[in-house]
Amino acid sequence: MKQPWIHNAKTDWWFILSPPFLILLVIFLFQKQIQGLENNHSFYTWLFLIVFVDVAHVYSTLFKTYFVKGEVQKRKLLYWGIPILSWVLGVALFQFGSLVFWSGLALAAVFHFIRQQYGFMRIYARFEPNNWRKRIDEVTVYSATVYPMLYWFKTPRAFTWFVENEFDWLKNLPDYTGPITIIYVVILVAWILKTVFEVFKTENFNIPKIALIAGTYLSWYFGIVYFNNDLVFTFLNVISHGIPYIALVYIREIRQKENHQLDRLSVFKSALGIFLFIGVILGFAFFEEFLWEVLVWNEHFSLDLHVSENILQFLVPILVVPQLSHYLLDGFIWRKPKKVT
Repeated sequence: MKQPWIHNAKTDWWFILSPPFLILLVIFLFQKQIQGLENNHSFYTWLFLIVFVDVAHVYSTLFKTYFVKGEVQKRKLLYWGIPILSWVLGVALFQFGSLVFWSGLALAAVFHFIRQQYGFMRIYARFEPNNWRKRIDEVTVYSATVYPMLYWFKTPRAFTWFVENEFDWLKNLPDYTGPITIIYVVILVAWILKTVFEVFKTENFNIPKIALIAGTYLSWYFGIVYFNNDLVFTFLNVISHGIPYIALVYIREIRQKENHQLDRLSVFKSALGIFLFIGVILGFAFFEEFLWEVLVWNEHFSLDLHVSENILQFLVPILVVPQLSHYLLDGFIWRKPKKVT
């Protein structure tokens, strides 16, 4: 079987498929050092993981949307409407309290993270027929991601998605951890048996898809269920999500396009273009997080700007617009146009 790489085996492996495996290896080899890193170097872990990976991957979306000549003109309602809708939704949620706001945003983020893994699976399965084996893969990706989150909702964790107690309102649900664990294991066993069948019986197996699903299982299970550690969760959650997304944008929207298709973005395809691309998204990310720090959080540095609660209810939703717009736009910009018959 010809393997359905997005770019090539080397690029796909290092930037899309390997992050969860490499991070898990580091975690198991250096557990004590990671704990010390969290206790003594929180600023640098925040700067690298949150600013330079998590927030930066949000701004890489610009290279598929607002930076593309003619894209905004072609879909004006989408590209102008989503940011406005994001702010309006944010303001509306904030009227019910900041915890409701952050809980809603956390659920949107969870859905976005889950759908990204499903999306990558679909990309790697793009040449496969829609048969029972493909259905098992789809169910497996959702099981690998949904189960850890359902487990989190009912089991105290030492980490948060955004703020403390964001999922506490879900703990009042009946205890379902036993039944869903059985379902989770059954689906995992079914997928393993299906994969073994493909490898040894049909000799028609999809290497990147298998690696993608296995990495999803490992990163979500160990990051949320097995380990109960904030930095471990952040490492697995952020890097396994952010790095592949940035790589996909650069590969699909710059590397694989001809210069005449890129127009003003052709400079990012040059020998130093990748560094310029990274510099742009890091610059946007740092500027956004600087605003968050001085106006809202005041955790890593502060200008002693005392912003009132009345202003925060409008300011915080504005600061969230890039992130929430990224979540919402992702539901549209990666869809393949339907074939006209």
